[in-house]
Amino acid sequence: MNIILVSGKLSKARSITLTLPHLISGAVAAALSVLILAFCIQWVILRYAPSLNSPLLNSLILSVQHEQNEKVQSYLRENLNAMAAKLGQMQAQLLRLDTLGERLAKTAGFKPQEFMFDQTPGRGGAVSNLPTYDLSLGDLTQQINVFTKQMEDRTEKLGILDSLMIVDSAKKKLLPSVLPIEGGWYSSNYGWRIDPISGVRAFHEGMDFMAEMGTPAHAAAGGMVIYSDFHAQYGNMIEIDHGNGLVSRYAHLSKRLVKNGDVVLSGGTVGAVGTTGRSTGPHLHFEVRQNGAPLNPVRFLRLPG
Repeated sequence: MNIILVSGKLSKARSITLTLPHLISGAVAAALSVLILAFCIQWVILRYAPSLNSPLLNSLILSVQHEQNEKVQSYLRENLNAMAAKLGQMQAQLLRLDTLGERLAKTAGFKPQEFMFDQTPGRGGAVSNLPTYDLSLGDLTQQINVFTKQMEDRTEKLGILDSLMIVDSAKKKLLPSVLPIEGGWYSSNYGWRIDPISGVRAFHEGMDFMAEMGTPAHAAAGGMVIYSDFHAQYGNMIEIDHGNGLVSRYAHLSKRLVKNGDVVLSGGTVGAVGTTGRSTGPHLHFEVRQNGAPLNPVRFLRLPG
């Protein structure tokens, strides 16, 4: 673009050539000038409007302030709604943690009352000499998010621990720990002894419980009957499989009350004391075997004293 300047003071006309960069620079300068002017006018209006007592200016200021307040209120409502949702989630997780804590306490043999899950934990302490500060909305939101993640992690880990303890408790219930005879006393222990019939030194693979004829014999733990028949040396004999290779044996019975394949509960009656087989008198011969090898029943039985 060419601009020709003509003036009486000039001896000849002058020509000015405007290129594209000149036009862009001029447009940018004009736009900046308009923005600066608008900012100055707005600042003057906001600064001196109260002293001018202009109804129009006051209404404009109130309108702007009202719009800003609405934006702030909307922002606060959105954040409060999000925090309320997080709080509800944390309350549900806390209820799960309390339930898990009570169940774990019972499984471990503690009284849930000792942990007071339904009460707010007691806390306190002296006033710190270090400077304090108020939490901002952003700080509070961040703390809630961190605490929520921690509760989720603790809930998951406690759930796994609860499952493991339940499995462990079930396994313990399958251990032959219940006395097979109520009120009886054992007349021969596990280990080396003088055989009562042959009179030679021999290894006794179980315990003998002396009791009256017909005294009920109980299952030392729950399991499945895998043997219920007459044995040449053990007489009427019953074997119960408790899993993990553990088997309990009840011998010299006067009668058998269960058959192969029956499932018995811990403490259930499986037979009656007798003196069948290789025996010198009424008693119950009790054994515990693992993978066929005899174990000392004392390791399992809850003996008096």
